[in-house]
Amino acid sequence: MQRICATLTEHGYDVTLVGRKLKSSGEPSFTFKTKRLNCWFNKGKAFYVELNLRLFFYLLVTKFDAACAVDLDTALPVWASTMLKAKVFAFDAHEYFQEVPEVINRKRVKHFWERVAKFIIPKTDFRYTVSSGLASQFRALYGVAFSVVRNLPKYEKHNSKANNSLFILYQGALNKGRGLEALIKAAPYLPISVKIAGEGDLSAELRALANKLNLNDKVEFLGYLKPAELRSLTPTAFLGYNLLENSGLSYYYSLANKFFDYTMAGVPGLVPPFPEYELLNEKYAIGITTDLNENEIISTVKDLVADKERYQRLVDNALEAAKDLNWENEQKVLLDLYSQHLPSVS
Repeated sequence: MQRICATLTEHGYDVTLVGRKLKSSGEPSFTFKTKRLNCWFNKGKAFYVELNLRLFFYLLVTKFDAACAVDLDTALPVWASTMLKAKVFAFDAHEYFQEVPEVINRKRVKHFWERVAKFIIPKTDFRYTVSSGLASQFRALYGVAFSVVRNLPKYEKHNSKANNSLFILYQGALNKGRGLEALIKAAPYLPISVKIAGEGDLSAELRALANKLNLNDKVEFLGYLKPAELRSLTPTAFLGYNLLENSGLSYYYSLANKFFDYTMAGVPGLVPPFPEYELLNEKYAIGITTDLNENEIISTVKDLVADKERYQRLVDNALEAAKDLNWENEQKVLLDLYSQHLPSVS
């Protein structure tokens, strides 16, 4: 969202990013405006009800030409406010909300969000999502077209050279379905160490697993890193970890931003045998497809450490692909969408 809001601001739009305020929230420092809603509840049904009500009343008293809902959990108040004010309603689907691991096995919750989606999405003025697979799924389900705006990093030039820093990096949320348990269990048998950057629902559980396996010298938890710190760290990794459980269509058709961050840094990524990654690999040959289990991870990493020529080809392919897979190219789709539906800006 920071990238999207910054790009729209740079091209003349007056943008406000609305979120919620937590105790851990720092002071924002962006080129665009922000508004943080104070909520009494931070999880569960009460949180979603409160957030939606607060967002609706905020939008009701705020002047705007268009409002964009990011995923279904903010769609109802955005639809209601744009309908009442006769303003443009945009929808940004970062994921297949009903198919995420936290929802897919909860029948009543999933059914609720499916009903919201069928009601809301056809009423949007324009829509975009993060992969062609999700766009196809949504078009079939809701009968409206979705554009594809992938979460690509800005272009940065990196040198092509063999990487002597032998560690595998995971960056992102420490949540269910990300294959992190398998990575930690594989760590004792890997010829390289593991660094995990980020926090999430599984933070305590994963640290406990590493301690139980006596992996303090093999697995390092870095916690939250600032974007600049992460951009400095990523190019020094030997491999980027991006394996996922096949636990729903959201993951199956996903394209994680971390994979593109690895590519931009010239770091080959371990990826699941899912359609979007297979299409990218067919075109660019920048990742290594691996099943999500300890034995596959171990054998794949060992083979790549031993095969220096293959590894260097993957590095060079990634650096070449980065000239295409960057935000400077991708933002053109976003800007075209907004220019078609909003008053012109100078």
